[in-house]
Amino acid sequence: MKILVTGSCGLIGSEAVIHYAREGNEVMGIDNNLRNYFFGPKGDTSGVRQQLQTEFKNYQHQQIDIRDRDGLAKCFKAFKPDFVVHAAAQPSHDWAAREPFTDFEVNAMGTLNLLESFRQHTPDGVFVLMSTNKVYGDAPNFLPMTEMEKRYEYQGTLFQKGIDEKLSIDHCLHSLFGASKLSGDILCQEYGRYFQLKTGVFRGGCLTGSRHAGVELHGFLSYLVHCAVNHQPYTIFGYKGKQVRDQIHSSDVIQALELFRKNPRCGEAYNLGGGFENSASVIEIVDRIENDFGFSLKTTYDACARKGDHICYYSDLTKFKSHYPTFKLKMSLDLILKEMVENASATNTRKAA
Repeated sequence: MKILVTGSCGLIGSEAVIHYAREGNEVMGIDNNLRNYFFGPKGDTSGVRQQLQTEFKNYQHQQIDIRDRDGLAKCFKAFKPDFVVHAAAQPSHDWAAREPFTDFEVNAMGTLNLLESFRQHTPDGVFVLMSTNKVYGDAPNFLPMTEMEKRYEYQGTLFQKGIDEKLSIDHCLHSLFGASKLSGDILCQEYGRYFQLKTGVFRGGCLTGSRHAGVELHGFLSYLVHCAVNHQPYTIFGYKGKQVRDQIHSSDVIQALELFRKNPRCGEAYNLGGGFENSASVIEIVDRIENDFGFSLKTTYDACARKGDHICYYSDLTKFKSHYPTFKLKMSLDLILKEMVENASATNTRKAA
């Protein structure tokens, strides 16, 4: 089987490469390290590329920019992938406002370029897009909520399992990032429904794991653990630190994508996250880091919340589980934190040696 992965050196992309390469598939990765441009040296992924190329002889890497329509077309025509995992993106709210054209060209036009190459050259394959819960904008912030001692929580039973796919995407603030990702999201659905292609959209919550290169503008859990292990201050932005997120490990994301690949549908969209069981507020995570792992984390508070940021969000996985009933999260929040702390600590030890 031939697998094509965009953003192959990022968190989800590299997890996909490792999974499918280990199974003996022919894997092609597309990644031109735009993350370094977005976030500077801390976001650089060239080391991941080198590791993948060294470890897997069945992995080939292409430095194609997904904004390069002709380059992608040539790649699809030559490689003819059976399964496409589109994980490349500009992932930050704040960064998108700095360069709106770049953000839209990567997230929306890049997705269109890939979908059209897919339609023209491998229409019998399967295509999945890693979208985001930010397609719902700040609509979740207007749901009835209760402010508790250390977190916000939904009131009543309507959203007891979290946010499902029926939540409106209209009449709310998305941020430019949310708008560009929503454009790609809808395009992917439309290519499935209009052209009857096997496309799936996965609206991720907080996707994470030990390989996550979190930075202040993106990847809060990874960055928080990094700050704790390296004795650096961590800034909490708005909502008293009681804002809630659900965490899903990258390996569980790949589990979901693989289930879809084996039994695909046309133009389906799914919310994908850790759900209520893997949800926690920022200050609850700080407490766990300090109490469970013995770190003393210095936090500062900025009362100005980021535009379009969610007060409380965790995914309702009911729809996906109804279509794919064997899906079950393997990584709890406790296991995710343990893995991340151990990996960050080991990295520091290697650097000191």
